[in-house]
Amino acid sequence: METIKTDQVIDAKGLACPMPIVRTKKAMNDLEPGKVMEVQATDQGSTADLKAWAESTGHQYLGTIEENDVLKHYLRKSTDEEKAEKKHPHVASNEQLQETLAAGENVVVLDVRESAEYAFGHIPGAKSIPLGELEDRATELDKDSKIYVVCRTGSRSDLASQKLTEAGFNDVFNVVPGMSEWSGETSK
Repeated sequence: METIKTDQVIDAKGLACPMPIVRTKKAMNDLEPGKVMEVQATDQGSTADLKAWAESTGHQYLGTIEENDVLKHYLRKSTDEEKAEKKHPHVASNEQLQETLAAGENVVVLDVRESAEYAFGHIPGAKSIPLGELEDRATELDKDSKIYVVCRTGSRSDLASQKLTEAGFNDVFNVVPGMSEWSGETSK
C-alpha cells in the first residue's frame, strides 16, 4: 500500500481504553472538516473502539494498518458535504459507470477523495487527484477524455466536475452517490 497522506498524527501508543478515544476526540475537535487523522495505538481493542466512535459521531473511519505492533487508524473529520447542493448538470449513477467500465469504454475515472480514502479502496484504474489539488494537477488530464468524477457521496465530485468544466473539459460526469454505495470491483 502506498504512503497515506494525513493532516495530523495522534500518538496513543501504550495507552489502554478509553485513552486512545479520549485523545482522538480532543484532537478531532481542532481538526478542520474533511482532513484526515492517523491515530497510532498499541491497544488491540482500539480498532473496534475507534470505528464505533467514528460511526457514532458521524466521522468517517477509513481503515487500519498494522506496522511493527503499532495500529495506525485513519479517520476523516466529517463535513457538511452530504447536505451540499449538487450543481453540475451531467450526472451518472454508480450503475451507469459500472456498465461503462464493463463495456470497456475508453474513459477516465477520476477519484477526488483524499489519498487516505483512495488507499483503502478505489475503482480499479481510477486516477487519484484529491479535490484540493485539482486546480494544480488538472494538466494531468486530457481535456478531450470522457471523465467520470467520483468521491464518497457525490458532493466533492460535483465541485470537481464544475471546476473541470470551467477549465475547458467538455465531457465530465459527476458519479452519484459515489464510493459510499459503490458495489462494483475495488482495488487497494
